[in-house]
Amino acid sequence: MNTHTHTHTHTCKAEPSERSGEDVDIILTRLREVKGFKRFPSPLLLQICACAFYECLEKGITLFRQGDIGTSWYAVLSGSLDVKVSETANHQDAVTICTLGIGTAFGESILDNTPRHATIVSRETSELLRIEQREFKSLWEKHRQSLAGLLAPPYGAMESGSNNDSDSTCLPGRTGKVLRNAILSRAPHMIRDRKYHLKTYRQCCVGTELVDWLVLQSACVLTRSHAVGMWQALLEEGVLNHVDQELGFQDKYLFYRFLDDEEEDTPLPSEEEKRESEEELPETILFLAQIGPDSLLRMILRKSPGQRTGDDLEIIYDELLHIKALAHLSNTVMFNQGEEGTSWYIIQKGSVNVVIYGKGVVCTLHEGDDFGKLALVTDSPRAASIVLREDNCHFLRVDKEDFNRILRDVEANTVRLKEHEQAVLVLEKSPRSSTLGSIKYTVISGTPEKILEHFLENMRMDIHHNDPVDDFLLMQCVFMPNSQLCPLLMAQYPFCLYSLWLEYALNSKRKAVILALRWANTHTYMLQEDPAAISFLEELYGSITNDSRMLRALKDLVPDVEKIATFQLKSLIRQFSNGEERLQKKQPIRNHDDILLKVYCSDHTYTTIRVAVAATGREVIGAVADKLGTTDELLLVHLSSAGEKQMLKPNDVSVFSTSSINGRLFSCPRDQLSSLTPLPDQEGPSAGSMSTFELMSSKDLAYQMTMFDWELFSCVHEHELLYHTFGRQSFRRTTANLDLFLRRFNQVQLWVVTEVCLCGQLSKRVQLLKKFIKIAAHCREFKNLNSFFAIIMGMSNPAVSRLSQTWEKLPSKFKKFYAEFENMMDPSRNHRSYRLTVTKLDSPIIPFMPLLLKAYYCKHDSASEVLQKPTFQ
Repeated sequence: MNTHTHTHTHTCKAEPSERSGEDVDIILTRLREVKGFKRFPSPLLLQICACAFYECLEKGITLFRQGDIGTSWYAVLSGSLDVKVSETANHQDAVTICTLGIGTAFGESILDNTPRHATIVSRETSELLRIEQREFKSLWEKHRQSLAGLLAPPYGAMESGSNNDSDSTCLPGRTGKVLRNAILSRAPHMIRDRKYHLKTYRQCCVGTELVDWLVLQSACVLTRSHAVGMWQALLEEGVLNHVDQELGFQDKYLFYRFLDDEEEDTPLPSEEEKRESEEELPETILFLAQIGPDSLLRMILRKSPGQRTGDDLEIIYDELLHIKALAHLSNTVMFNQGEEGTSWYIIQKGSVNVVIYGKGVVCTLHEGDDFGKLALVTDSPRAASIVLREDNCHFLRVDKEDFNRILRDVEANTVRLKEHEQAVLVLEKSPRSSTLGSIKYTVISGTPEKILEHFLENMRMDIHHNDPVDDFLLMQCVFMPNSQLCPLLMAQYPFCLYSLWLEYALNSKRKAVILALRWANTHTYMLQEDPAAISFLEELYGSITNDSRMLRALKDLVPDVEKIATFQLKSLIRQFSNGEERLQKKQPIRNHDDILLKVYCSDHTYTTIRVAVAATGREVIGAVADKLGTTDELLLVHLSSAGEKQMLKPNDVSVFSTSSINGRLFSCPRDQLSSLTPLPDQEGPSAGSMSTFELMSSKDLAYQMTMFDWELFSCVHEHELLYHTFGRQSFRRTTANLDLFLRRFNQVQLWVVTEVCLCGQLSKRVQLLKKFIKIAAHCREFKNLNSFFAIIMGMSNPAVSRLSQTWEKLPSKFKKFYAEFENMMDPSRNHRSYRLTVTKLDSPIIPFMPLLLKAYYCKHDSASEVLQKPTFQ
């Protein structure tokens, strides 16, 4: 008989606590491809990603036998398994009663420690997700309603259409019942008989009132359109109905009726039912908040293009960019190779296979990919067949006539400037005209000289050098170094002062100077590290000083240029000063700063070296070898507290700032690499600080954390985000300030985990959770989203989230707060929940930096608008 064997994937490591954020994202993406998980709220999915294990069974493997005591719960990711039951003690007599396919789950007997009811055997090679008993019980207590959708009775929900007369209902039906009972408990006037045009509509709600009520119930309902989508989800399931059977929910004075109110004399909910609904309401709203955007999008896409409003188009555009795929395999053919091309398609949801005769599947296309345009452009037959990989795929279809019109519009809106038959500047007409109604163009490509000329020609004269940064100035360091920009900019400062050209020369000079001022304000202290920039500023200051004697119109710019020159000189002097001015405010770490760096040897002795902040791995190794007086070839290794070794490359820049929280730098010959062990102090603390911690005010703690985070964040230059994105090795620049700010996030997150896990008393742990929830709430109040998310992610760490007894003792009010906070971490639609939250906050804020780097670091409006940088004074 085959025995049960399994292997772990790279991402589902043996210890869930070792998984990185990237690992969790990979697992989350896989789970969202399984139909059974598609309606799980994101907080539940994230917890599953953090605590679940992966198992792969070959065909014919017995996972467990009937009568065994269970230790784990399982869900099927791929493949299928037979369920066998025997009425005797002999397993040979077992007969197959059903087959479990993708998206099904089993093993719920662990909830009450009863023996396994059946034997499970893999029918084919199958992939499973496994959650151990303790973690599953914890998830069940917090997310019973969602998990019940995967299970069979008595724990799970009955399938809709079942003939079973049990009181169990399908998940949408329960959701509608909870909302109806909550409305009757909190706002009973909303459900009543209503008259309209001499007709009475029995027991109805008004669309606008339903939206108003839902928005007020929870912070996870972000906008009115979000609430519309949540009610639309219930309308699609038949739990809520329009009195005239219209298919779309509208935020208008229209009448809707719950399914339970369709029959006359429906009894009101009992006090017990109201109490249960009140308890289930937060999770119900979180569940609807997750599926609402999909329902809203489906409703909009069912409209004809002419009926869609501007808001509808914005929602379609946003969802096309960010929505995830949620379905299982299918074999529907969209079109076949050789057929005439009639449409262009963009995948809005799901995935397809591209199949070519004789070659099979050549590639797979996913959300955001498009197909079908080649046949339209070349007017030739389809070059391949398109086969759906999943059910419930959604597409945006553009017919041939509209596609050709789009191409004509794009070409008509594109301007190409050529020199010697080569395009030197390509512009595209902006879809949004300026407030003055003039046409604006966006630079698509071009040579540095022509891009600079275009920027100066179109620069407004009334713009101030402290106004928000342009894309050109922010990104200039990527495609045009200062050594190239400064001569080009100086060339734009004309020296011709003949009366015929006087006005032109004056305007050109002012534009060049204003651009130089804005460029200097963008770079700030980084100019000190660039000799070409300092030389340019000196030359510019001399030129404008001389010209201002003859051109009075330039005199108003002289003080600003003088401030820049003075600021740079003072900053160069200040870096050698240790006076009170330097100590009063945290100064940013700069490329040329020196640091003292401890580097350990294999015997745990260490040497201290003095190197530049931007020192490479090769320079650090050289300094260590000189200090130790050795000629051996040394390696530079980062050793974590868990003993994991990471070899640092010779060209790695600013290696000091890349260490983990409890990581250390080691240097040793290659033959000693295997003998490296962590230092004793890398193990972390052995006792918590609860006795001191609980005496501090939560608001004061959050305020001090915010002040400290603000100092770190203020030191992060916008260009560090670019260096991080494009690779600091390419620029030979440090991102030390950014690295320290990211390190702060990890410190706060691990601080939460450490304090909770080192607290031995149940009652004290409950108090700790309450304390951290209060601190998180105050951090959000202070707009410190970085520490806010660090605390919430620390509390959702498996080491904390599996403490089921502690969470059970937490008061319901705090559970509700935590659920709302956790919903803000919802990663679906490119973290739409977070993005909408940020749009409601006024600057300045301290953003959630890991997400900023992941999703927005190429958009200066997300990075620079929250940075409140000091101006030259």
